[in-house]
Amino acid sequence: MNNFSYYNKTRYVFGRGEYRNIGKLLRGSTDKVLLHYGGNSAKRSGLYDAVTNALREAGISFHELGGVKPNPSLDLVRKGIDLCRREDISYVLAVGGGSVIDSAKAIALGAVHEGDVWKLFTKEEELTHTPLPVATILTLPAAGSENSPNTVISDEATARKLGFGHEELRPTLSIVSPELFLTLPAEQMAYGACDMLCHIFERYFTNTQNTELTDALCEATMRTIMQQASILRHNPQNEAAWAQLALSGTIAHNNILGLGREQSWTCHALEHELSAVYDVPHGAGLAVIVPPYLEAVRHTNPGIFQQWATNVMGVTPSRDSEHVIKEGIRRLRAWYRELGLPQTMAELGIPADADFDSMARGACSVRPGGVLPGVKVLTEADASAIYRNCL
Repeated sequence: MNNFSYYNKTRYVFGRGEYRNIGKLLRGSTDKVLLHYGGNSAKRSGLYDAVTNALREAGISFHELGGVKPNPSLDLVRKGIDLCRREDISYVLAVGGGSVIDSAKAIALGAVHEGDVWKLFTKEEELTHTPLPVATILTLPAAGSENSPNTVISDEATARKLGFGHEELRPTLSIVSPELFLTLPAEQMAYGACDMLCHIFERYFTNTQNTELTDALCEATMRTIMQQASILRHNPQNEAAWAQLALSGTIAHNNILGLGREQSWTCHALEHELSAVYDVPHGAGLAVIVPPYLEAVRHTNPGIFQQWATNVMGVTPSRDSEHVIKEGIRRLRAWYRELGLPQTMAELGIPADADFDSMARGACSVRPGGVLPGVKVLTEADASAIYRNCL
């Protein structure tokens, strides 16, 4: 196990109806917020009215900014930054899923940054001020952004999708009420479960030794995600399953599972290029990328892959590790199919003659040395080959 430092400031409030307490929970922390959300679903469901009424009752005024879409845009972030500065807003409240929360975090960054917020993502500038505090009401369990220190934003003008991480970006407050998920479309649940699982893959498949405790925590969380998502595929009104899946999504990405481990994030880097260029759903892109990635790197440290295949995917242990690992990957593909997830570039609408070399270059360019880290270090050529193996 490697040395580590862990800090988590988020107050995590979980349970039915807890979102109605947002005003009470924020009272004393701020008197004015930016209410940030996506489309009209929050208004149609009554959530918007419940939240705004709770804020008014607590004496908290608000300015609102809607319009967040999947793969949240830099243009909307800049609008939010301008609004916060113009109205002297001191707190950002995100009501939505990972895209809304990521957009809110980027606004919180940019509102205090003296330069262009995008230059923080491109690493051209460094953050010198503490971001505005962010609170969240989660409406889609997936990205884990409700308790993570990370945000990912897309610049549509340059077709780049980049992330930024800072411990002060962890929300100060996150509310998770499982009944808010009962009307989500099946594909949104599937994309979310796939993203959660990959958040653990990026931490679990490592060369770090003596990680028995976090191995076991990772494996238990992976099994729970897969079990509960399968339940929800057939019974989307199962609130208990939503509760288990939502908590798993938070734990998958608040880094408790990554303590003392080398981490990869290669699958996310590869997928970010796909969704930046082709605007595919993040979870769908990961479902296509992950199996060929596992095939490409499994020989470097077969022990951890065999452990995963037996402890998570339920493959019978055998001396033939090659068979065990391949069967584990086959079962993962089958689970993706069970959830209705794509498995090829064609199913994502990405043509066979896409510029995979350019996307591989983009994925590698954001990492030190121009290579992708992980169990096996990947070059641009390796990354391009993985893209082509998704055809």
